[in-house]
Amino acid sequence: MDYADAGVDIDESDDAVAALAASIAGGGGEYAGTFEYGDDTLALTTDGVGTKILVAEAVGDYSTVGIDCVAMNTNDLVAMNIEPLAFVDYLVVEEPDDDISAEIGEGLAEGAERAGVSVVGGETAVMPEVVDGVDLAGSCVGAADDGITDGSRTEPGDAVVGIPSNGVHSNGLTLARKALTGGDKDAYAETVPYADATVGDELLEPTRIYTSPLEAAREHDVRGMAHITGGGFTNLERLADARFVVDDPLPAQPVFDLIAERGDVDEDEMYRTFNMGTGFVLVVPDDEAEDVAETVDGRVIGRVEEGEGVVVDGVEL
Repeated sequence: MDYADAGVDIDESDDAVAALAASIAGGGGEYAGTFEYGDDTLALTTDGVGTKILVAEAVGDYSTVGIDCVAMNTNDLVAMNIEPLAFVDYLVVEEPDDDISAEIGEGLAEGAERAGVSVVGGETAVMPEVVDGVDLAGSCVGAADDGITDGSRTEPGDAVVGIPSNGVHSNGLTLARKALTGGDKDAYAETVPYADATVGDELLEPTRIYTSPLEAAREHDVRGMAHITGGGFTNLERLADARFVVDDPLPAQPVFDLIAERGDVDEDEMYRTFNMGTGFVLVVPDDEAEDVAETVDGRVIGRVEEGEGVVVDGVEL
């Protein structure tokens, strides 16, 4: 099984995004849109929780997806050295449900606290002819007080520092769900073989929120940062025309082995779809790498070389 078999063709998605972007004029970046407001550089990002919302529905627990929604937005801002400031949510439902709304609100509040942002508003829409169930998205504004980090100063010889993820996060859930359940909702209640947890528990583990890279960027020469989201380690290609060699990756959580085994997913497809244990990456000069790794509670996982592409643990992506 691969991501396209599960229902998401990354190439087709990229083409559709490119077609949309070609019709819109405006400032931007790889992770967030930027614009000047007086003497300040501000940025906006928008994202949702994807088909993770279907796991919440199947399990009957919406209490953590709000954390994911905040995380997916704020992490994208951090990847450009932008401090997240304020967040708004957009909840669309087939029909109003007080209990579901309350649980989602709890998650949004918890995510905002973890990220250090304020939830300043939002919108709830009832659209029974548009959605079947619930969908959740949001937007976040931030300020680039120390300038934008866009990866353009990345050069061969730089080191790659990785920060651990805490599970699947909010990407690749279409493949993960089908690999682990085969479409059977009862499978979410099955206990995983390596922990006292269910399949649903593992998939609902909320996305880690990364703020330590902002501190590292203030103290060190951080030349590029990447949020390892949809596309897995190929997100490194956003940073520069270079070859990224990750020869000592952080360990992947057992859930990824389970996905690969049950879905018969090839190793290269796993690295192209999931974070595989690494949720965030910084590119720094080699002589600063260990200090940066200590600042962000990560470790050096690879290096930048001449050429192009991404290699992870010997696998060419």
